[in-house]
Parts: sequence; structure tokens; C-alpha cells
Amino acid sequence: MYQKFLPAALAAQSGWKEWQYYGDDLAKFLLFAIPVVFIYGICIGSFLNVVIIRLPRGESLIKRSSHCMTCGAKIRIIDLIPVFSWLFLKGKCHSCGEKISPRYPIVEALNGILYVIDLMMFGVNINCLIMMIFTSILICVAFIDWDTMEMYIPMLLLIAALAIPSHFATYIPLKERIIGIFIISVPFLLIGEISGAYIKKKTGEKVRGIELGDTILMACAGALIGWKGMIPSAFIGIILAAIFGLIIKKVTGSSKFAFGPYLCMGLWLGAIFGEEITMWYIHNLPKEEPLQYYSAFLLR
Repeated sequence: MYQKFLPAALAAQSGWKEWQYYGDDLAKFLLFAIPVVFIYGICIGSFLNVVIIRLPRGESLIKRSSHCMTCGAKIRIIDLIPVFSWLFLKGKCHSCGEKISPRYPIVEALNGILYVIDLMMFGVNINCLIMMIFTSILICVAFIDWDTMEMYIPMLLLIAALAIPSHFATYIPLKERIIGIFIISVPFLLIGEISGAYIKKKTGEKVRGIELGDTILMACAGALIGWKGMIPSAFIGIILAAIFGLIIKKVTGSSKFAFGPYLCMGLWLGAIFGEEITMWYIHNLPKEEPLQYYSAFLLR
């Protein structure tokens, strides 16, 4: 029995890059693992909804049971099934009939889907677990910033704390993590300070082009994924922010929007594909490019 599932176990630990070398045993393993991870993910996603709603209000995450935000009625156990309860209730409270935001099942399903992708990309190992925690934190940061245009700094520090177990579980060396802390956060800090001084001089408002929370987010994430992941992350986040910023301005007429959600999207993609993108770019640079020599120095 052990010998039969050994190939699947080895493949599951290695991630998608090695899966092409394994056969039917792996397929059977994935048919079991993917639903389990998805269910686990949507259950965690249900708790993320509590964090997203209560944390900005200063409410306890554990003292009060889940309740309707309109009438205050306690939510029945049968109505706490992630995603499916919202569908069964047709998006309405069982007590007062008030509509329940579709964002609740969206957050739950999003966390479950991203957990499955994390599993597929990293395999069954400690690195995958770290990535899942990182994924959930990014979801919380993104939605809280979307709602309040503020970031909860202790939550960002949790990302930096993940760098400690990640250092022992992954191949990202300490040097790359230290460079990752500064490579994006320092430019963000300078842009924020300069733009803030300029805006204050012109309008008298204390507004920064890039808020301090965004800078801290990129510094903490840099400690976790290193500089190779941070460069594509920032690029993707800025492009997404520019595209959606134009859409938001056209729809609402306001140019003010949260930058954090787009940075979080970029960071999740950068954590998965960032190193490959960076290395592909470096190896395809013309040899006379100065960046080629700078990159060679960083890679030593």
C-alpha cells in the first residue's frame, strides 16, 4: 500500500513542475486533496470575513458570536456553512429578511480557490502552508484597505513574521530577503514623502501619493518573498492600480482609491511567479546593459 502511493506522495511534495512525471496515483491524490483544501479554505475564509468586518471597528474577533449586521440576531449554526448557506438563504437574513452582502461568499470562495492554487503550485509542504497564511493575510489587508483606506499595521507585521519559518523552509537566502525589504519600500517612501510635501504646499492637505501603509506592506512582503519576487509584484500592482484607477475615476468621478488591494494582487502573483519572471528578464537582457552587471552582483 505504501509503495503504491509513494509516487503520489513525492509528487504532492514537489508541486506542479514535477507532476508531469507521475501518473494515475497522483490524479487520485489530487481528486482527494483539492476538495479537502477548498473546503478548508472556505472555512478559513468565513473567519476572514469576521476579521475584515470587526477589526476596523475595534470589535473582538472571538467574544461575540456571528450575528446579522442589521437586526443583530444570532446566526444559526446551519446558516454558518461557508458559501452554501448564503446560497440556500438566497442572500437574506433568516430573521429580518434583510439582504446579506454577496461579498461574504466571495471572500470565502476566493480564499478556497487561492488555497487550491497554492497547493497546485507549491505542493504539500511547509512552504505551501506559509503561502496559504500569506494568501489569507493579503485578502484581509486588501478588503480592509478597500473599505477604510487604511491598513492594520500588526497584520502587516505578521507577513514579516512569516519570513522566519520561510527562511528555513525555502531556498530564498537571507541576502535576497534583506534586499527585498528595501528594494520597493524605499522608492515608495521617497515618493510618498515628496508627493506629500508637494500636495501640502499646494492644497494644505496632508495627503501622500503613496501612503505609509503601502510602504510598510511592501517592506514586510519583501522580507518574505525576497527581491526577485518583489520587483514583478510592484510592477503588477502598479499596472492594476492604474487600470482600475482610471475605471473608478470614470465611474465615480473621484481619483481617490485604495492602492492596497492592487498591491496585494501583485504580491500574491509575485510570490508564485515573481522569481521566474525576474530571472527570465535578467537572462534576456543585452550584455551591454548596466542592469545586467547590477543583477549579476545581486545574484552572487
